[in-house]
Amino acid sequence: MKLYNLKDHSEQVNFAQAVRQGLGKGQGLFFPQDLPEFSDIDSLLALDFVTRSSKILSAFIGDEISADVIAKRVKAAFEFPAPVVAVEKNISTLELFHGPTLAFKDFGGRLMAQMLAEVSGEQPVTILTATSGDTGAAVAHAFYGMKNVRVVILYPRGKISPLQEKLFCTLGGNIHTIAIDGDFDACQALVKQAFDDEELKKELGLNSANSINISRLLAQICYYFEAVAQLPKSVREQLVISVPSGNFGDLTAGLLAKAAGLPVKRFIAATNANDTVPRYLVNGKWEPNATVATLSNAMDVSQPNNWPRIEELVKRKGWALKDLDAGMVSDETTKVSMKALDALGYTSEPHGAIAYHLLRERLQPGEHGLFLGTAHPAKFKESVEAILGKELELPKELAVRANLPLLSHNMASDFGAMRAFLMALPW
Repeated sequence: MKLYNLKDHSEQVNFAQAVRQGLGKGQGLFFPQDLPEFSDIDSLLALDFVTRSSKILSAFIGDEISADVIAKRVKAAFEFPAPVVAVEKNISTLELFHGPTLAFKDFGGRLMAQMLAEVSGEQPVTILTATSGDTGAAVAHAFYGMKNVRVVILYPRGKISPLQEKLFCTLGGNIHTIAIDGDFDACQALVKQAFDDEELKKELGLNSANSINISRLLAQICYYFEAVAQLPKSVREQLVISVPSGNFGDLTAGLLAKAAGLPVKRFIAATNANDTVPRYLVNGKWEPNATVATLSNAMDVSQPNNWPRIEELVKRKGWALKDLDAGMVSDETTKVSMKALDALGYTSEPHGAIAYHLLRERLQPGEHGLFLGTAHPAKFKESVEAILGKELELPKELAVRANLPLLSHNMASDFGAMRAFLMALPW
């Protein structure tokens, strides 16, 4: 697999390098030179999840890693289902929260851990990543206890749910967590600065596990195929998928799945008040506002890192960017949407409810809608219970960590302080 840096096309790497490196020069994202297309989609969709995912990943990665090894790594990563659940007659949800940290990030985090183990051997690696909520837990659990790997996770202090924080800030060992005084964009900026520091990169063997890492993105392509495989053939050609969007990795993966031949009529990018992309698609001006805190905190991102990949894919495929549907949903409307879903007998958290609202609003006659359920409602227990007026039972994954002490360090949004912290970390 060959990939090129979107900011400097002369920098070209193979899959192993892209997985180890994370970012290219100038903080550029890596993008595949070749985009596979599957001719017999029905046969592919007839396979089981792990077998199909192995074939999809082999088509992207090529002969750099053998098909047998990819299959073994996928089997180890994807140990949990991604069921499609009917919500109403013409709308379903893809539940992506049945993994160990109850969020869609488990797919990408666990596959990345498997692939990094495959391509790194005995070489020490320091994973440095920022999270707006769910990435931190997925990455921490995927790499916890792994030999020759240290993980450092930055997150905005006081701006993720308490149970999200408990999931990854109570592990210790090779997992180090830093609560930054600032928003997610400030955390992400610190990570990018670190990757521009050549001495730091060399000394620590820096790698990032954000959705900027190509292995995480490829993992997410697989569950879009799994969703369509569970739907009746009669609705596949009229499928509209609504994606809760923060850093836009999930939507990027969906569009890559469509580029590979998956029958999706159109996508809806659903954001909260941090609506840089919906405004851009209307007026053509990229004008990020200051990030604001919302009920859907994992989407509190004003400068989505994956957007350049979407623009590159649209250009490469000759698609029209205006054909991408997008919209913003306020906190008040999010609450209304959660109550509407509850009335239908389905309990959702804020992110999924935002995607449902826009899907319900924009679905045309004859179309079938699918929205992504990206996290278990119990991860947002306090807000969901307050909005719906009912008590949620904690899944065992959360219950075992709910009363453990936080092991995080508090830090100002200061690169010098973070750099000193990183350099002082023991192996």
